[in-house]
Amino acid sequence: MTVEAIGCCGAYCGTCKELRAGTCKGCKFGYINGERDINKARCKMKVCCIKKNYNTCADCPDFLSCPVISDFYSKNGYKYKKYKQALEYIRDNGYASFLQIADSWKGAYGKCK
Repeated sequence: MTVEAIGCCGAYCGTCKELRAGTCKGCKFGYINGERDINKARCKMKVCCIKKNYNTCADCPDFLSCPVISDFYSKNGYKYKKYKQALEYIRDNGYASFLQIADSWKGAYGKCK
């Protein structure tokens, strides 16, 4: 898979059946090429990331202090912890290394280290 299969939040979409079938209406597809209006998106994280032309929030220099990011990761749920770990892994090791690991996952998150 490619970087486009990583959600702005760190979710790995490469395991998604809809993405593989070309019917994905998720995080990035349609917004980057202008088919969908980013101003109508409800996810603050996605809007910020795409408007700044980042692949994911891992690219943002304000990652550690961003209120949008910290609000998203403060939600209850195991997946939010794993998505944050994914972005931290990307920041430390790069996209190529992350994709090598993530391609073996069964879902949107997995073990990074």
